Amino acid sequence: MPKPLVAIVGRPNVGKSMLFNRLAGQRLSIVEDTPGVTRDRLYAECEWSGRRFDIVDTGGIEPTTDSEILLFMREQAQIAIDSATVIVLVADIRTGVTAADKDVANMLLRSKKPVVLAVNKADSTGAEDPAIYEFYSLGLGDPIAVSAIHGHGTGDLLDECLKYFPEPSEEEEKDDSIRVAVIGKPNVGKSSLINRILGEKRVIVSDVAGTTRDAVDSVLENEFGRYTFIDTAGIRRKSKVDERVEKFSVMRAKMAIERADVCLILIDARDGVTEQDTKIAGLAHEAGKASIVVVNKWDLVEKETGTMEKMRKDVMRDLSFMSYAPVLFISALTGQRTDRLFELINFVNDQSSMRITTGMLNNVLADAQARVQPPTDKGRRLKIYYMTQTGIKPPNFVIFCNSKELFHFSYQRYIENQIRAVFGLEGTPVRIVLRQKGEKE
Repeated sequence: MPKPLVAIVGRPNVGKSMLFNRLAGQRLSIVEDTPGVTRDRLYAECEWSGRRFDIVDTGGIEPTTDSEILLFMREQAQIAIDSATVIVLVADIRTGVTAADKDVANMLLRSKKPVVLAVNKADSTGAEDPAIYEFYSLGLGDPIAVSAIHGHGTGDLLDECLKYFPEPSEEEEKDDSIRVAVIGKPNVGKSSLINRILGEKRVIVSDVAGTTRDAVDSVLENEFGRYTFIDTAGIRRKSKVDERVEKFSVMRAKMAIERADVCLILIDARDGVTEQDTKIAGLAHEAGKASIVVVNKWDLVEKETGTMEKMRKDVMRDLSFMSYAPVLFISALTGQRTDRLFELINFVNDQSSMRITTGMLNNVLADAQARVQPPTDKGRRLKIYYMTQTGIKPPNFVIFCNSKELFHFSYQRYIENQIRAVFGLEGTPVRIVLRQKGEKE
């Protein structure tokens, strides 16, 4: 049985994202005093009174709107409502009950799901604000006064939610899924790919660049394993990041990369590798993440003999710093080759988690030195004593030598290539740290 899910819903700008961040205990959702900042569903795991459960933040519900984005946001909120165990309706004590609040309350009552009413922005302590009694008119039972900014009342809110949870089962285990971040410049097809993989409209898809702002988690389990896909806002050029919200989105994308086990770097087949693609791939490389270069929109490219191989060579040339990453050509629109993603994700994740014994490493090191002698400088020769692995994701190696200055970068790259030739380590960067005799750790 999956963990219980608490959906946080309400009209725009009542403080849903602030409450979500407060309950999650970290700043996952963008908080900005602008209606409509949260567009997609955003998930986090929580624990209260010994129960683990998920919470989902949704875009503000505008019951009547002509805006395409607002209609999408309402659709996303409806999907969250349909899958929720308990719904938390957030209202604003400062504005009182509005017509939109009544419409959303009626929408929730029709869902037949348990609803807990949280009246936010009750920031003062002491006597209860009499304005809260107005909210009984929504017909959702006793309103709970909360302050998302200070945390008042959130314990009472969670206690009320727990009353509707089913009895805990042994299957509510910790998440052992592979976390996959889907990254790329705006409008390259990230959300379309996730929707194709999930088989549902989990993420807003629109031709308007910049539609996705938050990093959104979507869990999928199939015959290949269990995965958590993180759809990220497209990373724009710095010169184009004007809005504060866009700056937050870039920060979220970077955080998504840090959280991920594997990064799917999406590239538009029609554009090839652009300067911006190189920078985005560089973020994943610098973070030490296992990566797959995914060339999307392959169905829109005119092909002749050798087109794919030529494109593959171009990609490897332009992303030469991550020549270890496999390249896959897909179409998120038609589903072409998207089924191959799971095997590749499993493969590069396993490669990134590989552990090699010190004995095997030193055999490779001895063989490498016998083939190509370590460099010398002014009569001094580099001596390499031994090598050991110190970590995974990515594989980290420490080489002990007599002088770091003598260990030229080109010889270090040669040693790395020898390790890859023997052990593979495909799809993952490799980190090598040099330590010289007498140096403290």
